[in-house]
Amino acid sequence: MRGANARAYFPAFNALGLIIMIFGLLMVFPLAVAWALGDGAEMAFDQAILVTFFAGLLLWAATRSRRRDLRVHDGFLLVAATWVILPVFGALPLMAFLPELTPTDAYFEAVSGLTATGGTVLTGLDRLPTSINLWRTFMHWIGGMGVIVLVVAILPLLGIGGRQLFKAEVPTPMKETSLTPRIAETAKGLWLTYILLTIACGFSLWLAGLEGWDAVIHAFSVTGLGGFSSRDESLGYFGNVAVEGVAMVFALASALNFSTHYLALSRRSFAPYLRDPEIPFFFAVLLFSIALLTVYLQQFEAHADLFSTVRYVAFHVVSISTSLGLATYDYTMWPMFAQIWVLFLGSFMACSGSAGGGIKMMRAIILYKQVLREIIRSLHPNAVRPVRLGSQPVSEGTLHAVLGFSFIYMVTIVTLTLVLSASGVELITAFSAVVACLNNTGPGLDAVGPASNYQGLSDFQTWVLSFTMILGRLEIFTFLVVLTPTFWRR
Repeated sequence: MRGANARAYFPAFNALGLIIMIFGLLMVFPLAVAWALGDGAEMAFDQAILVTFFAGLLLWAATRSRRRDLRVHDGFLLVAATWVILPVFGALPLMAFLPELTPTDAYFEAVSGLTATGGTVLTGLDRLPTSINLWRTFMHWIGGMGVIVLVVAILPLLGIGGRQLFKAEVPTPMKETSLTPRIAETAKGLWLTYILLTIACGFSLWLAGLEGWDAVIHAFSVTGLGGFSSRDESLGYFGNVAVEGVAMVFALASALNFSTHYLALSRRSFAPYLRDPEIPFFFAVLLFSIALLTVYLQQFEAHADLFSTVRYVAFHVVSISTSLGLATYDYTMWPMFAQIWVLFLGSFMACSGSAGGGIKMMRAIILYKQVLREIIRSLHPNAVRPVRLGSQPVSEGTLHAVLGFSFIYMVTIVTLTLVLSASGVELITAFSAVVACLNNTGPGLDAVGPASNYQGLSDFQTWVLSFTMILGRLEIFTFLVVLTPTFWRR
């Protein structure tokens, strides 16, 4: 891009500069913790904050001459650029404190944090300073609801419109998207709900038996549906059934549509939950999966008794299906059917407008009803049977969009699995790593299962999976739009 063409994108880059500055200021939180605890990571955050803030300031100042409201192109470019560039700055504290960490691994760790994926390349988490582990899960928390949704609540105060930005960041067909007349008020309402849920989760984890900072760190991880932990053994380190129960409850809450939570909170009524068409399917599939895998694993005597089987099955079905990714047991020890089943759940279980990944339950319901309609049409060609979501008919345009997304989702999995396989990764590891990263779940199977991590991959393979996580967080289309030649024609 040169001259006038480059200047045409200044509004997006100007907003990106503001986002980078805000991101740098967010690092003050772990810095304050590092100073308060004297855990040795103070200098790492000092350096990261200075570099991040002044990089954002320079970009903002250099592009300030062309400020205006964001348009459709600007929104797509800004969202894609944000999720590619912010991990560079998110990796700075990690690289400063862990000099042995390569730029590739540091970028992967930061992408995994901000996309709320939870796949890690680090070991020795128990020995890391509290502030470093806090920063890793705080990135989950920021990315779980979406950096852009946070900034949309702030940009209007700085004279920058945020509606196109919000649409690009939340491409799912969210219900009752216009919760308030102004898009910034909507973003603020969603973030208020998210903050209240996080506080409740942290307090509940503390009451269940976690120490103060462990409770805070895991509260960010659970409500952001990220999966990073302060322990190498993940949540299994604590061996606490009450903690596992709290994590399950709040993971389920974070996997529901935050619009529904906000409406229920603002109206002080459970009616929004009863009207949400995703919730019955969500809990029906969840309970069926727990019952099925419990019965199945009992036949193989995978655990000592029925209670242990239900405990581990329920936790991992909830954790993987919601894309949380915390573990209490190495479920790759289960028969392959059970492993594939829980991995498959992570592809569609999280509801639209939630912190979870995958194609979302709403799309899965629409696909199911469309298949059912086509079967009925085969028997009764003249039958008129519209696809409905709740009481509302689904437009043909939405149907086509869902079918198109589902196709590109499957093509992405197959293509990236073949790329990893061609680079030397064993097939099960390659497939599960792509599925886990595209769904922002975290742990996969075999060499990237819950008892392992992504440390053993080559630089090329790590970059492929970093790209996969960003694709998944932006639900593929938002990122692919920016890669098309048509997008850059002015």
